[in-house]
Amino acid sequence: MFVEERQQKIAELLEQKRSIKVNELSAIFNVSESTIRRDLQDMEEKGLLKRTHGGAVGIKKTNFEPTFKEKEDEKHTEKSFIAKIAASLIEDGDTIILDSGTTTLEIAKCIEAKNITVITNSIDIASELSNKDDIELVVTGGNLRKITRAMVGHITENVLRNFRVDKAFIGANGISVEEGITTPNFIEAQTKKAMMNVANKVYIVSDSSKFNQVSFSVISPIRAVTAIITSKDLDEEIIKDFEDAGVEIINKGD
Repeated sequence: MFVEERQQKIAELLEQKRSIKVNELSAIFNVSESTIRRDLQDMEEKGLLKRTHGGAVGIKKTNFEPTFKEKEDEKHTEKSFIAKIAASLIEDGDTIILDSGTTTLEIAKCIEAKNITVITNSIDIASELSNKDDIELVVTGGNLRKITRAMVGHITENVLRNFRVDKAFIGANGISVEEGITTPNFIEAQTKKAMMNVANKVYIVSDSSKFNQVSFSVISPIRAVTAIITSKDLDEEIIKDFEDAGVEIINKGD
């Protein structure tokens, strides 16, 4: 098989899978791992993929940002699963931050803990929790980003600095061992950082499709988070990569 033909087939595989390992490709094409690494380096230089530790991931625009409505309509089963796990970690009397997002909105719907305080920058979460008697609600205010329905910016960050909370649940568009936790918008990334900075424990809540993806703005390195709560369809090899890097993956639940 010619180099160009092999690389074309690698590109096709990455369209079907979010990531692939060097040893997998070596077995598929019956060539040495060093040959595969040269292929991946060549393809990365052409902008066709991004190399990772032990493999590669497909390229997508790092500043692409789906709307809240688009995200709300997809992967609802996975988000509900994640939400139930996250809500089970909230204990009576906790103070928590819920970042704006479709997964965190599902968490808000699942909360059963009593006498808790919730701080949020989400107009949707604020609406969801506004009539719950056992929850004291703090809404940050700030500039509303209509695409994500999140309140962000200096006002939001200044409000957050006045608090210290037990747990923060943060959404993300990209989760990578090498590049950390990322999101497309710089201002939103700063708001998420401010949330993380005032929390004793930080949980990233994202479905499996966000793993080995990289967006434009860095929120934090992966070691800055307590754990990542995700869907149960996450590949075991990806789980091992993150656990080897010192990050707990939580994707076991009812």
